[in-house]
Order: sequence, then structure tokens, then C-alpha cells
Amino acid sequence: MTLALLPLLIAIACVPQNNEPKAGNKAAASVLRVPAPSAGGVVTDVTAPQPRTATYSCADGGRMTIENLGTSVHVVGADGASEDLQASPANQNSRYEQAHDAIVIDGREALVMKAGSTPVTCKR
Repeated sequence: MTLALLPLLIAIACVPQNNEPKAGNKAAASVLRVPAPSAGGVVTDVTAPQPRTATYSCADGGRMTIENLGTSVHVVGADGASEDLQASPANQNSRYEQAHDAIVIDGREALVMKAGSTPVTCKR
């Protein structure tokens, strides 16, 4: 049992707490960041910076515009209603929420979750 856990413990010890690779692990880390092909065979680079403003078409027929402000996003729906959502947790740039509403941005897709409604997938 100890021999089986040893490689796991070594791997954990090599991962810095700030998610930056150590000098000897930079080559391995760059391999880990290579995006995998999606179901359609298209490679989506989720590590690339997102555009500041993008319009999304949603599976329910709606459209929305998301303006990325860094630590928050400004969302404008097709009806003109707008909402500001804060990064959650504050140190990342893919999940934003306000009260019971949330948006998770993953590459060219955004998953929109509103309280009391089924989540909707939207695409740029």
C-alpha cells in the first residue's frame, strides 16, 4: 500500500500552491495545458484570453451580450435587461455569480444558470 501511495505523494509535493509549475515541471505543465478535442473533433483553447465583449446565441432561442470587465461581467439580455455578475471566487475568470444567478464561461460556450430555471447553454 505504501508503494502505491508514494508516487501520489511525490506528485502532490511537486505541485506549488499558487498553481504555477516549478522550474523542472514547466515542460510537463505545458503538455497538460494542450486542449483536448471536443466531441466534434474541434480543439477549443480555453486558456486563450476571452474577448472583452461577445454575443452568445442560446439553446432556448435567446441571445445575450457579455462584456468581460476582469473581476466581473456585464450581461445584457435580448430584452435589454442587464445584470452585473462578480467573479466567484474572485481570483478566477470563468465563473461569475450574483445572488442566485451564475454564468460559467468555457471557451466559446457559456452556461447560464438562473434561479428556478433549467440551465441554458449559449455559444459565441
